[in-house]
Amino acid sequence: MTKTTYRGGPIFDGRHLLHGHALCTEAGRITALAPEGKTPPSGEIIDLDGDLLAPGYVDLQVNGGGGVMVNDGPTVADLATIAGAHRRLGSTTILPTLITDTPEHSRAAIDAVAQAIAEGVAGIGGLHLEGPHLALSRKGAHDGALIRAMTEADLSMLCDAARRLSVLKVTIAPENTTRAQVAALAEAGALVSLGHTDADYDTCIAYARAGARCVTHLFNAMRGLDKREPGVVGAALACDGLSAGLIADGVHVHPAAMRIALAAKPEGIFLVTDAMAVAGTEVRSVRLNGREITRAGGRLVLQDGTLAGADLDLTHAINLLVSELGLPLERALAMATSIPARLAKLGQGTGSLTIGAPARAIRLRQGAQGFALIATL
Repeated sequence: MTKTTYRGGPIFDGRHLLHGHALCTEAGRITALAPEGKTPPSGEIIDLDGDLLAPGYVDLQVNGGGGVMVNDGPTVADLATIAGAHRRLGSTTILPTLITDTPEHSRAAIDAVAQAIAEGVAGIGGLHLEGPHLALSRKGAHDGALIRAMTEADLSMLCDAARRLSVLKVTIAPENTTRAQVAALAEAGALVSLGHTDADYDTCIAYARAGARCVTHLFNAMRGLDKREPGVVGAALACDGLSAGLIADGVHVHPAAMRIALAAKPEGIFLVTDAMAVAGTEVRSVRLNGREITRAGGRLVLQDGTLAGADLDLTHAINLLVSELGLPLERALAMATSIPARLAKLGQGTGSLTIGAPARAIRLRQGAQGFALIATL
């Protein structure tokens, strides 16, 4: 059995930044994480030389990568390409995300993810269906012609998928779903997220009580916070039962707005990339539902200038939170690892370094410009 001991640098276990500790693995699983003096080194000794060892990132919103969009198919090969691209960027667990499409594409995505998980494709944690049951008024880059109300047939398909898949995240808007449908999805095991909606505060709270547990890309494609109508943003920040994804690229959300949200909600906000097919490539443009998305200046936009996903990796997001917002490193790392893993109930060892679990870890090196990913172990 191959044994490896990592020492000589800080180790983030998913909650705490540990100094003077060593991590031991055998056959790819963690066997010990303890102070160096209490952990006799064995097997290959890897000196981190001051680098940071952390769990692999967990990204619950990945539209594509490696030149491939989930909406292009998907096939198991597509999913493997996307997961591989994000693994090279440090995300060892992702939810491939299908942006609003036809019922046939939704079924194909469910089947492909189920097959990928059955075949053990590394990095596929489940599936995120972002639409089509959204609000036309807040469609963003989604194709308005494909947005529609949830039918009983849709609900049946989604509940069945929630029972089949390890994780099914579904982004919905109250405008095109009912509270009874949300309750049924939650009962089936789906992670229901509010997004692309103009719903008011009271409606969002009612949907949270029905079973919604999340808000998709906080601040974007939703009613904002007003003094007399707190909207979706207010519900996300005020309701303990709602977590929220955040695109921390400095483009989708102003740093001041991020700072306010993080102060208002010490727990429950997590990082997502909302990455498109360009992730992990030098590709300059991609297509979504027949429309061209152009990559320029750290932005991805449709021809009319509408933001369409993000040109982002989670190391960059962590650096922004730490350097521009002054967030403690522990909290920024947790937002990319253990917090989303717990929300999605991804299981032991995902988003954390846990004894007995697979050693899904990354190595980060700090420099003048912040942290850089050195390796995905």
